[in-house]
Amino acid sequence: MKKGFVQNSNYARFLQAVKAVEQRGARESSMMLVTGRAGLGKSETVDRYAVDSQAIYLRAKETWTKRGMLVEMAETLRIKTNSTNHELQARIIGAIGPRQTPIVIDEAEFTVRSTASILECVRDISDLTETLVILVGMETIEAQVAKYEQISSRIYQVARFLELTEQDVQLTCKQLAEVEIDASLVRELHRQSGGKMRLLMNGIATIERIAKANSLDRASMEDFKGIELCIDWQVRRPRAGGAR
Repeated sequence: MKKGFVQNSNYARFLQAVKAVEQRGARESSMMLVTGRAGLGKSETVDRYAVDSQAIYLRAKETWTKRGMLVEMAETLRIKTNSTNHELQARIIGAIGPRQTPIVIDEAEFTVRSTASILECVRDISDLTETLVILVGMETIEAQVAKYEQISSRIYQVARFLELTEQDVQLTCKQLAEVEIDASLVRELHRQSGGKMRLLMNGIATIERIAKANSLDRASMEDFKGIELCIDWQVRRPRAGGAR
């Protein structure tokens, strides 16, 4: 499979939300949420954004503490961490403010599990620098953040990731597949993947492997009858071509 990033409809929706926050009226409303079911491409999208915008990218963990978050952020900025939390936060603010460095926190559910202390620390940094903060998580994060008005009042946009459209699947196949995939097989990939990017990528890999083994330059539905392209252990779908 070719390396690359596909600018699909979820990516477009994400960029629209980012632009809206950047053009906001209230400067303290500098946060946005990215939500959606697992496998829709949220992490890949925000990772690409972080690279393109030179943002701070952090992945929250179950064992995270306020100190742990500050240390990881400081290390990303190449700031010395041998100081108190207060001093470390001040150093981070001093580095982020002049450059308006965005902050991306993936798996953000872990920042609001029992208290919002970790996220309140991020809020302080955002308030004082007016920089963009992107919180990424499953759909449940909306309800979790809503419990804390001091945080939720600063959420200006929510980019909700949806299942990929057939056009998204077609674009992904065109840009990443190393074998031509015809329209009928694209439709089958869309059906079997359920619009999940993770399953779609596995499906394309399956097609490439079988096509290579059979010396096929072009993959059609006829070549893949009865073959399960996207294996989801939680959902057993009918095989391609209606075979059971």
